[in-house]
Amino acid sequence: MTFPDYKNKKVLIFGLGLLGRGVKDAIFFAEKGAEVRVTDLKKADALKESLEKLAKYQNISYTLGEHKEEDILWADLIIKNAGIPQSSPFLQFAIKNKKNIEMDESLFAKYCPCPIIGITGTRGKSTTTMLIGTLLQKTLPDKKIYLAGNLQGEATLPLIDIVTKDDLVVLELSSWQLQGFGVSGISPHIAVFTNIYHDHLNSYKNMTDYINDKKNIFKFQKSTDFFILNKDYARTRKLQSNAKANIIFFSGKDVPKKWKLKLLGKHNHENIAAAIAVGKIFNIPIETMESILSNFSGLEHRLEFVREVNGVTFINDTTSTTPIAGEMALKSIKKPVILIAGGATKNIDLNPFAKVIAKKTKAVVLLAGTATPELKQKIIAAGGENLIAGEFDNFKEAIRYAYSISLPSDVVLLSPGCASFGLFVNEFDRGNQFKKIVNQL
Repeated sequence: MTFPDYKNKKVLIFGLGLLGRGVKDAIFFAEKGAEVRVTDLKKADALKESLEKLAKYQNISYTLGEHKEEDILWADLIIKNAGIPQSSPFLQFAIKNKKNIEMDESLFAKYCPCPIIGITGTRGKSTTTMLIGTLLQKTLPDKKIYLAGNLQGEATLPLIDIVTKDDLVVLELSSWQLQGFGVSGISPHIAVFTNIYHDHLNSYKNMTDYINDKKNIFKFQKSTDFFILNKDYARTRKLQSNAKANIIFFSGKDVPKKWKLKLLGKHNHENIAAAIAVGKIFNIPIETMESILSNFSGLEHRLEFVREVNGVTFINDTTSTTPIAGEMALKSIKKPVILIAGGATKNIDLNPFAKVIAKKTKAVVLLAGTATPELKQKIIAAGGENLIAGEFDNFKEAIRYAYSISLPSDVVLLSPGCASFGLFVNEFDRGNQFKKIVNQL
């Protein structure tokens, strides 16, 4: 199918955002000769960086600090940002008025000439996407491999101008992005499902709604497609009953014990096992996979080594926005840990995280936020009252204090287990600030 011609069409970018995808979509349609309008609830000063990148385009106009029904009625096509909830009254207004609503990734997938490998799950999506992308780029020299989707700053739609039928596209897909696949009734050729944990319950009514969005990654697959899922968890195993594709299970135990991995933690064994499962579909020899996957050293903001200061190691795990991620980080580190945790709530049970904090940390420095009082209370209930080293609404002071109570061979770990809203723009801002402050120590 040929991608539609949007010259002189009215395209509304519904949610510009700060991570770069909305900007790239606006540029994509502006360069296609469309009349583009950007609307976002954030005001111009909050979107400064994004707006600077669009300044040179004469055919882009803006409605900022609000949404307007007239913009919805004006549009021939609405590109919905993944961050816009289904419950948005403006989105509902667009649906009621039978507007053509698309999302970046699903619009791309509809017209993509080559196979797509999609990766979803609560944790490990980005790492697994990069592992698979790196593996294929290094072993399939006759193919061009493109990585996009939910990866930070990567818009998918602009790839439509460059991919050919002989290429492969690897997409990280969040539950929000998969809503678009559900509406369009499409799923990737190879679907990888890493795991399911409680997440986004500040946005979803319940876990069922959250999982239903995730299921779109395999819901529309055919018998010639592949569905790769984690057999280590009952929740993911259960998904096989709805699948029409060839099912391939993976487990953290699939990674040979002799492999010397650079990635820390049991959870990364699962991510590597998922990549091995994809590699087998492409008949990549296991020895080749070992040399590539065992040397993969991880992504920015995920158990990322920042620096060592006077024998104290600083690790940035800011993408730990759920309690389970905080637990996994603590279980991955063998040295004494001073943890920086807390932040905004996602309405997820903090009890298991608090128990691991009480058991596995030397001290915990808390960041102010809507989840923090509950986390503090749960740590105390788990017997960790003496570990709480203070609560801070100043990030720099929190980091400096954590450093001041550390000893050589300790680890200061930023793994909040909570969302970043309040003190930070987003979790990447939190991680970047952490690195900047640590590098000034």
